[in-house]
Amino acid sequence: MAPNIAQLAKAYGVATRFYGEVHPSEGNYVALLGGDTFGIHDDDAVYCKAGSVDKTCPGAGQAGYPDHTVTEPHLGDQLAAAGMTWKGYYEDLPAPGSMAYVFDPHAYVSDSHPENAAHPLAYYAQKHSGFLAFASTQNDPDRAKHIVGFDQLDADLVADALPSFALVVPNQCNEMHGLHGPGTPADCDILQTGPLIKRGDAEIIQLVDRLQATAAWKSKDNMAIVITFDEGSPGSRLGCCAVTPDAPSNFGGGHIPTLVITNHGPRGVADATPYNHYSLLRTFEDAFGITTHLRHAGDAALGVKAMTLLFKAPRP
Repeated sequence: MAPNIAQLAKAYGVATRFYGEVHPSEGNYVALLGGDTFGIHDDDAVYCKAGSVDKTCPGAGQAGYPDHTVTEPHLGDQLAAAGMTWKGYYEDLPAPGSMAYVFDPHAYVSDSHPENAAHPLAYYAQKHSGFLAFASTQNDPDRAKHIVGFDQLDADLVADALPSFALVVPNQCNEMHGLHGPGTPADCDILQTGPLIKRGDAEIIQLVDRLQATAAWKSKDNMAIVITFDEGSPGSRLGCCAVTPDAPSNFGGGHIPTLVITNHGPRGVADATPYNHYSLLRTFEDAFGITTHLRHAGDAALGVKAMTLLFKAPRP
């Protein structure tokens, strides 16, 4: 159903046993960047805490509800400390640095669909931002330079000005999440799996093609494109690697596809080693020469391994 993804997996590399940490989405993005879910096992807003009454914090009355603003460091902090750069690129982000919970760019622009104003669709969703969950990002005076939209991605690609690390997240129609409600495009409806996957597959190959057209990709330097997801099937608790089976926020988020595309690395590799987002974070840290691993990314004794086989460039 996703021929472009299948072809990329065959041509480059695929981790055949890669797992999320938790359901639903938000905690997996936090895990990828911070090495832990920090107790987050919902999609509530990043400013939520125990006792919050905002409608974006529906679980705030539950016992053990965590502060959704994480005060620990994230990968971007590590990169900045090492003199490198990072950005999160989010399609349909309403403005650079925005703390919006959701945003529908079409809700108020079409007279032919006035119902959209009453039922906005969450094309952009904060739960998929990752970086915004961290206090260091929320309080960063340069937040608007780090948290940007696809217009900035377009500009950076043209200028060959990509950062050292980029987290690129399409909107919920283009990343295969899907939406449902008045005004939902036919190929975005979460109930129409085939068209939704086809749309996401087309988006992925378009992004990969644009990245591979950059001077950075064609240079002698090493560049990698990782295609991964946040969670697997909602009913699956499959997981691995420093995931605690009896912890509500670390059950295991199910099996997810993960591809690694490199400009100078391996070709045609299928790696059956168990990995998860902690493994991917550890791999990023190693690749950038960062020797201190964040939280579970350092849990080698619990099976968290760097994904070396899929990334390592051959010796000259």
